[in-house]
Amino acid sequence: MFFAGLFAIYFTLRSTSPEMWQSESSLLNVTFSGINTGILVASSFTCQFGVFAAERLQHRRTSWKLRDWGMVEWFFVTYVMGAMFVIGQIYEYALLVSEGVALDSNSYGSAFYMTTGFHGLHVIGGLIAFLLVIGRAYAVRNFGHKEATSAIVVSYYWHFVDVVWIGLFLIIYVLK
Repeated sequence: MFFAGLFAIYFTLRSTSPEMWQSESSLLNVTFSGINTGILVASSFTCQFGVFAAERLQHRRTSWKLRDWGMVEWFFVTYVMGAMFVIGQIYEYALLVSEGVALDSNSYGSAFYMTTGFHGLHVIGGLIAFLLVIGRAYAVRNFGHKEATSAIVVSYYWHFVDVVWIGLFLIIYVLK
């Protein structure tokens, strides 16, 4: 619901200040953000491969072949990709601030940073959840259904965060 409210704020402000939106949004690096989005979307696939391994109750790899990787390896790759996304967002923020687009510069800056920043906090929350699930896989004596269920629940959260970002990307970067 909070993201729905942020979308509503974004569209309302955009409709009341179209000239500002056009000039400020022209500063966005759509190519860079598209690559960053691709990294986040790809992380959903690696996350799901981790879920498939957890459902097989295979928490660790049995060989170096990708088909033999366990939940831990897939979730670690997902974690790295999610961290890359966050680093990309921070880099983009730094570039925009250097161009004069800041949280307090105008309504565009406020809407942009609130929506993307709130999403970024959710990504960081997902990264913490991945670390907890990976740690739990190492801490238990026998990886069972309880641990697999934790992995599945974290994957639901991660997929939701990815879908929300796709919506944000389309609205903020693509929709003119």
